[in-house]
Amino acid sequence: METHNSNLGRSLFAPFSLAAGAAVLFLFFLHNRIRQSKSTRRLPPGPRGWPIIGNILQIGPSPHKNIILLQRKYGPLIWLKLGSVNTLVIASAQAAKEMFKNHDQHFCDRHRNETMIRDDGSHNGTIGLSDYGPQWKMMRRLYATELFTKKRLNDTTHLRRKCLDQLIKWVSDEAKHNPGKSIEVAKYVYAAIFNMVGDLVVSKDDLAHPEFIVTNVFFNTTADIIEVMALPNVSDFFPIVRPFDLQGLKRKTEYKEKIARKIIRTFIEERRQRGVNPQHFQEKDLLEVLLDFEGNGKDEPSKISELYLETFLLELFIAAPDATNITTEWAMSELLRKPETMNKLQAEIAQVVGHERRMEETDMENLPYLHAVIQETLRLHAPAALLIPRSVINDIEVMGYLIPKGTQVWVNTWGIGRDPTTWEDPLSFTPERFLNSNIEYRGQNFEYIPFGAGRRICPGLPLGHIMLHLVLGSLVQSFDWSLEKGITRETLDMDEKIRLTVRRANPLKVIPMQY
Repeated sequence: METHNSNLGRSLFAPFSLAAGAAVLFLFFLHNRIRQSKSTRRLPPGPRGWPIIGNILQIGPSPHKNIILLQRKYGPLIWLKLGSVNTLVIASAQAAKEMFKNHDQHFCDRHRNETMIRDDGSHNGTIGLSDYGPQWKMMRRLYATELFTKKRLNDTTHLRRKCLDQLIKWVSDEAKHNPGKSIEVAKYVYAAIFNMVGDLVVSKDDLAHPEFIVTNVFFNTTADIIEVMALPNVSDFFPIVRPFDLQGLKRKTEYKEKIARKIIRTFIEERRQRGVNPQHFQEKDLLEVLLDFEGNGKDEPSKISELYLETFLLELFIAAPDATNITTEWAMSELLRKPETMNKLQAEIAQVVGHERRMEETDMENLPYLHAVIQETLRLHAPAALLIPRSVINDIEVMGYLIPKGTQVWVNTWGIGRDPTTWEDPLSFTPERFLNSNIEYRGQNFEYIPFGAGRRICPGLPLGHIMLHLVLGSLVQSFDWSLEKGITRETLDMDEKIRLTVRRANPLKVIPMQY
């Protein structure tokens, strides 16, 4: 009898539990819909999404382009549901000004994808990914007062000169020994900048070579980290499945990062064993600055922890070479498509610098057309089409709409730079538009923010500004460039590949000819 009652109880328990569970889920769903209906009354407009996946399909693999189409219908602020993630899109200069100028303090946190987050909190050791707070402020102060001051940049001029000499020698050797053969210009630029960062940070200038980068574990590993971090990940759209790492992307990133960190630890230990490096700067190199750094002891630590020190260095190696490399490749692409613009730039450099000496940093202020070419390249090809996503710190009203705490924020710099209401003939590569113009990429002109604006503008901008001019100017000064046989300026492929940054889908291959 007891067995029968027990079996009966079990047989009734299952359907009863399912019914109770379904009722709870229904009440939760109903409560959630009521709450959403109240909160969405003042949300910005946006397209209706599909069940569960929201607007993922409408955004597609080229969100920066599809947002432009949405902007025409919904305006400067667009509300999206990407899976279960609330997302606000800043789609115009007007909206960018409102965000950065009037509400920047409310938009200062980072929205990180799953591959960027570490259980040990090491992601908070990066200037790019850490949340707004004491740790970020300490790192920002480091960048502003120790790494990229005018004095520090002056003290490291010879390192940039060495980087450029190395780059020109590599290309010259290729032009001399393999005349008429094309090279991937981005590969050469990336390797040279990577070596410059190595020299700048850990006094090593032989970490990469354009023709042998596959043999360099550190160089290759940092490139792999960037690639894996940028892959679409279901965990970013549905945080509930994050613990399962369904695509294995977090495991891959952590594995690559361990390799890179191990190499960085050897750099740190080598420095500690040999002491201060006497042959470098007039004062210290960057690793020495970080090792000797003393915080204020109040709202920031007195010393940088070992974990954060490794993370800080790794971020420099990953981020620093990328923008110069990408922008140089796009600039060369645009110049080769428009020979008259290339001729103007060559003429300016020939007049100011000539061919008897190398271009120097002191020449930059006398090369306005070079600066205009770089500005126009960044307008059309901002390194990050969507700035690194931010997260709203607290509920805030923007342009009459309520933006809830925790909302992911995208800024479509790619679309803002091509907005026909701001720019005349916006798709045309016309450097002349920046001649005698006060518009700059330092975060004050909201129609033109390739490096961001506000508190979280790219902290490496002072160094990046110098390197962009020196690298592009030196390549144009030292060589005459032509496309491969069978490729014309009309048929040159300009397709994009969007990852963390927007690069050419296919590397630019060009033929260098020594003057």
